[in-house]
Amino acid sequence: MASVEDFIKKHSQWESQLRKLRSVLQETDLEENIKWGAPVYGYGSKNVVGLGAFKSYVGLWFFNGVFLKDEQEVLENAQEEKTKALRQWRFYEDDKIDEKLVKRYILEAIDNQKNGREILPDRSKKKLELPTELSSAFRSNKALKASFDKLTPGKQREYADHIGSAKQEKTRISRLEKAIPMIMEGKGLHDKYKNC
Repeated sequence: MASVEDFIKKHSQWESQLRKLRSVLQETDLEENIKWGAPVYGYGSKNVVGLGAFKSYVGLWFFNGVFLKDEQEVLENAQEEKTKALRQWRFYEDDKIDEKLVKRYILEAIDNQKNGREILPDRSKKKLELPTELSSAFRSNKALKASFDKLTPGKQREYADHIGSAKQEKTRISRLEKAIPMIMEGKGLHDKYKNC
């Protein structure tokens, strides 16, 4: 398993920023782990804050950031219409990291977690809508349909959404072709990223 030091070395252009953010996180009672290939800081069994690094910025991910007061207006929703609770605080190359302010946000996030403030996933039973390409594949390949039916509803929805969300038909077909072997093996679309 990779370590936080490995993560920092991998993103060496952001080393000073990552070390500064990590030091603030380590001043709290959050537990440091690696999940999805990046440092994640949790309280009990709940993820509270994640640390990320990309080409143009480093950032903190507040898993239930929607509940933070954000008086400084530094948080953003990276995927409007998709992300309900997660909020990001991005730091670009020339940004000064105000450690006291960062710590205030982190401590508020911890308090929110301790008080049970979180958005729970919607587990309502929405009818699964299959894209045309997937339905057609089922008609011509009964084994594929049988394998798909054995998947959990969540995995079925992942495949249906992934294939159906492509705007162009050729992309939907390409996604279907890549998904077929995984469906036949009983794997979910994102299984390779789990347990990292």
